[in-house]
Amino acid sequence: MFHVKPQLSDVAELPDPPPAAAVIFGDRLDKAVAYQQSLATDGATRGFIGPREIPRLWDRHILNCAVIGEAMPKGAKVVDIGSGAGLPGIPLAIARPDLKITLIEPLLKRCVYLREVIALLGLENVTVVRGRAEEKAVRTQVKLCDVATSRAVAPLGKLASWSLPLVHKGGKMIAMKGVSVGEELARDAKDIRKSGGGDATILTVGEQHLEEPTTLISIPRVK
Repeated sequence: MFHVKPQLSDVAELPDPPPAAAVIFGDRLDKAVAYQQSLATDGATRGFIGPREIPRLWDRHILNCAVIGEAMPKGAKVVDIGSGAGLPGIPLAIARPDLKITLIEPLLKRCVYLREVIALLGLENVTVVRGRAEEKAVRTQVKLCDVATSRAVAPLGKLASWSLPLVHKGGKMIAMKGVSVGEELARDAKDIRKSGGGDATILTVGEQHLEEPTTLISIPRVK
């Protein structure tokens, strides 16, 4: 049970899912709607989502996270670093039930919320690990994945040092980044190589569904 139950009046005032949501989530749209409602009510009450973000949860948070699955192979084992309130891991898990997703989050209160959301939505393909990606105990528990993903966690060089050790050789980190990702890549290229990263690819996903497609950087682990 959530600590603070959503108020029906608050839920009724939330924006309806845009048409793209039905395409992206298909017959699991109800789970995405329930997640939006949770973020807007319980998530906001606990301080995970700012009040200004509530009207734009679909476009700025849920949909742009869900479409990153376009860059991930079927049946992949994925780890979401610094998941926070579940972004991008929860929307990704709803849109891609074939993926096995582990959410890594250091703060207890956020881990509690994540486990509540997983139970509420019935997401059998998601688990939560409390800790930091760079900790040995976390790396031992998570083991090696196919993909490490993240959203607004750290500068690229540091992010690579956290992400690449969590994926097997031939796996990759796929990070959500902004338009300045090319500058980050040029600045942190040496750190990326030091962490075992190969040549990076900058790509956009969600172009068919979103007004503002999501920018990703994909870096394979080569050693």
